[in-house]
Formats: sequence, structure tokens, C-alpha cells
Amino acid sequence: MKTICLYFEIHQNIHLKRYRFFDIGTDHYYYDDYENERSINETAERSYIPALKTLIEMAQENKGFFKCAISISGCSIELLEIHAPQVLDLIQELNKTGCLEFLGETYSHGLSSLINESCFKDDVKHLCNKLKNIFGVSPSIFRNSCLIYSDKIGKMVSEMGFKGMLTEGAKHILGWKSPHFVYNSAETPRLKLLLRDNTLSEDIGFRFNDSSWSEYPLFADTYMDWIEKMPEEDQVINLFMELCALGIFQPLSSNILDFMKALPEQAKKRGITFSTPSEICGKIKSSGALSIPDPISWVDEERDISSWLGNVMQKEAFEKLYSVADRVKICNNHKIMQDWDYLQATNNFRFMNTKPSSIGAYRGIYDSPYDAFTNYMNIIGDFITRVNNLYPDMDNEELSPLMTTIKNQEEELARKDSEIEKLRKTLEHLSNKNINRKNRKSKPKT
Repeated sequence: MKTICLYFEIHQNIHLKRYRFFDIGTDHYYYDDYENERSINETAERSYIPALKTLIEMAQENKGFFKCAISISGCSIELLEIHAPQVLDLIQELNKTGCLEFLGETYSHGLSSLINESCFKDDVKHLCNKLKNIFGVSPSIFRNSCLIYSDKIGKMVSEMGFKGMLTEGAKHILGWKSPHFVYNSAETPRLKLLLRDNTLSEDIGFRFNDSSWSEYPLFADTYMDWIEKMPEEDQVINLFMELCALGIFQPLSSNILDFMKALPEQAKKRGITFSTPSEICGKIKSSGALSIPDPISWVDEERDISSWLGNVMQKEAFEKLYSVADRVKICNNHKIMQDWDYLQATNNFRFMNTKPSSIGAYRGIYDSPYDAFTNYMNIIGDFITRVNNLYPDMDNEELSPLMTTIKNQEEELARKDSEIEKLRKTLEHLSNKNINRKNRKSKPKT
């Protein structure tokens, strides 16, 4: 029986303001508040609110049948808390229907998994703590920023306790294999991999309203016919897209929400189910290991990381930012930590993209990739100066043993947390046994 795994990403760029060379050392606020408020409110009104209301309706009308997953970056949560809290309320309402699974990801929607393991794990823990505080959930499945994955990243994710991970069904990785099976990481076999069907996902996310597309207009029954006619052994159809595909990439006038609402009924008619990522990872065995030595993503035709680190400017900015990662880690300054989250976001590097495919792409306030690079490097210059001013006399030789001490303390705390959890479960088990024993004694003899 085929099952559909439907996943939506929620991430909103935090826009930087124009920052001149002469601002370095005098202005420590880097953000365009007007643009951030305008863009999040526009996205909420045109996409998030109507899309989430539709998903809630789908869950209520198809109780126990329709299911989906969502990931939301910490930076997006912060923007929504300030400017559009009704979106978070709708996510909470969707969660209460029992159809929703939250996925783990990075708080910053950054690229730390490509350069700094400790920084990456801290970023993920930060987001997981935020989800626990707001929604009361602890994710067991992970998706990295832009579905970036490699064997090395899979190993780090598995070490954090996640049992599965979403990534792209890139053709240069799969070869003759199909994305419609569950696979596992080559380095850590216990980590299962769910691979995006990029064709079916982009039929909804990018092509739906394209009148020049050969399949236009697309109806729900036709779409489900495509899935039904797939080989019988195909197990999982992974449809991964941004939530703003519903309302922004595909305008509401295209009837995209009516199309989505019709999918569950058409799936029922064909014996096709919906499942969450954790259900799939828990029930379906892996079809084999996938070795992915070089990072892949769901962006551009290449499905690699060249959109963010494909030219000299991007690499220089990336290395400059993470040159102070260890110092930031031992920092307890709230403003520094918040800036660190925002400056890591992937869009900061994508604005510097010089690939031919990026010509005409959205660049925010920037006129060119070189303009984006200059502005970002000015900000990074000020940020690094602030970080270094906190530790003016500490060189790398002094910093290294301090970082080792912090790491050892973190590992010790993790062990203690594990022991406390085991003791809690033991006490709970003993308590239940005592209750059962008392109940048996209190029963009248016959």
C-alpha cells in the first residue's frame, strides 16, 4: 500500500539593513525592521493563515486519515511572535487535531552543519528547546536547512538521538534507485532517510499555476492517478515543499487550496494513505544504505550547496563568520547570541550567488551579489569586533582548553540527564506495580 508523506517548511528571512563601512564600531543594530514586519505580515496574510486553516479543515474532515509534518526555524518563530502571533496559534490548533508532526531543524536556518559540529548541535538543541516551550513537543525526525545532507551530517544527527532525516532525492545520488523507498545512512545505519520526490513536489510547489505547463490545469484526481499508477512496490511518496508555496509561489487565485483539500478524498478512493515521517521510519524497513559523501540539497538543478558556497565571496564570508564560532559559544551576551542566529541564515549567503540560474532572483535590498557581499562583510566586521572585545586577551591556545572543558561539562550533564530519565522511568514502573498490587488486594474474594 502506498503512503504519502506531506511536509511543509516554514522559514522567513530576517532582512539586513544598509550598513556602511563607516557604521562599523558605531552602529550595532543590523536589521531592516520595516522590511521584516512587512514581509512576514504579507506572507502570513497571503499564505500561512489561509494555508494553515485549510490544513486544519483537512484534518478535521479526515480525522485520523490526513497527516502532515511541519518544521519551523527559530528565527521565524521570533518574527511570528512579534508580528503575526495568529500563525503560531493556528499551528497549535493544527497540532491539537493529532494530524501534525513537528520536525527538528536548526534554529538559525544556517549552514553550520558544513563547518562546525559543536555549533550545529547547539543550533539544533536551541530549536528543540523552543519547540518544547511553545508547542510541548520533542521532535524525533530531523530536516536540515534546505534539506542539506551528507554522510557526515547524518552521523551528527544520529548522535543527537534522531531516528530519521529528510533529504533530497537527487538523481546523481540515486542513479537507478527510486526515492519511493526508505533508506538508511551509510555511516549510521540506524538513521533512516526519507527522500523527496522532486517532480511531484514541484508539480505543486512550482508548476501548478504555470499555464505553459503541459499538465495545466492540474486536478487532484489526475495527481492521485499518477501516484496510483506507480509500481506496486513503491512504498512512500515524499512530498516536501515550503508552506508559502500555498499562496505565494502559487497564488490563492490559482485554487491551490481547493486542490489540496481534494487530495485526501481522492487518496481514499485509491487506497492511498497519509503518514507522518516518524510513522514511516517506525514501520517501514530500510531498503539499503545510501552513501552521500558530498552535501546535497533541494535547491537548483545541481541539488548541491553551490547556491550558498559556490563562489569566492560566499566562501570568504562563510569562513569569516565561523572564525569566531568558538568564542560565541562561550559568550553569555543575549544580543551577541541573537545576532549570531540571524547572521547564520542561509539567505545571507544566497544573496551573493553569481550562478546563471540566480539571475533575476530575489535579492532583497541588494543590487547585485557584490553589493550583498560588501554589506554583509561590513556587518561581520562589526560583529567580530564586538565578539573579540569580550575576550580581548584570549588567543587560540587559551581558548582551546576552555572549549574542551565546556565540552566535557556538556557531556557530563548529558549523562546525568540520561541517568535521571532512567531513574524516573524506574520509579514510574515501581509506582505502577504498587498500584496494581494494591488494586489486587482490594478486590473482594469470590
